[in-house]
Amino acid sequence: MPGSGTDRTQTRLEGGPAIILVAPQLAENIGMCARAMANFGLSELRLVAPRDGWPKKGVRSAASGAAYILDGAKLFGSVAEAIADLNLVYATTARDRHQLKPVLTPGAAIDQMASGLAGGSRAGILFGRERNGLTNDEVSLADVAITFQVSPAYASLNLAQAVLLIGYEWFRVSHAAAHPLIVPDAGPLAAKATLLSFIGYVETELAACNYFLPVERKEIMARNLRNVLHRMQLTEQDVRTLRGAITTLVQGRRARVPKARPDAAAAAPPAQDTPK
Repeated sequence: MPGSGTDRTQTRLEGGPAIILVAPQLAENIGMCARAMANFGLSELRLVAPRDGWPKKGVRSAASGAAYILDGAKLFGSVAEAIADLNLVYATTARDRHQLKPVLTPGAAIDQMASGLAGGSRAGILFGRERNGLTNDEVSLADVAITFQVSPAYASLNLAQAVLLIGYEWFRVSHAAAHPLIVPDAGPLAAKATLLSFIGYVETELAACNYFLPVERKEIMARNLRNVLHRMQLTEQDVRTLRGAITTLVQGRRARVPKARPDAAAAAPPAQDTPK
């Protein structure tokens, strides 16, 4: 029953990872996702290019009391824009993507995420389209993939169900009486905007060296490279260090390339006629 057991005198819980819905289609699904978030104290909803625009008719009634989450929803044009200010990104997926990144259950992922958030990082979780989920390129932008343990005889989850399962695990960890948190001491993880800028720089320099050959494999090679760099959990300092090291290598290589002297042609001896 809607609202059953709800104590309106209690303060709303806020915080936790951002819930990022990528190209959601149905208003009912978005509204029910907001309701699931409210159930477990999640408050930040991000929408990436919702189909047929935003806001959607019927979305508030589907939220059933969680309209405040819809009111605070942020709109983005792409996944890269939606995760730019985050340090940790998780992608939910129902199938093996054969990408070089950790694949965790919701519980294990939230346990790991709690450690990062305790150290000052910001996190978000990607949820794909109702019909076909996230693309491989979108998954490659995440640090970790999350898969749900469901019956193989019927493995399809509704979008709001997936958010609900994540929300439950978040509430379990964040409101436990005590749970171990490993606070990283290497500094804050790099924001995704910083990391994506660095990855773009690396790809540009590699392309200049003809690394992405054969050409037909460039997309796969670039995706594998992104997966490796995301998996490394680089801090802001790590990115600065690596960028500086690569820049030094690039400049050093260019400095070693011999340059033709402008006066070389003038200084060359005149050509001799060949005796006939």
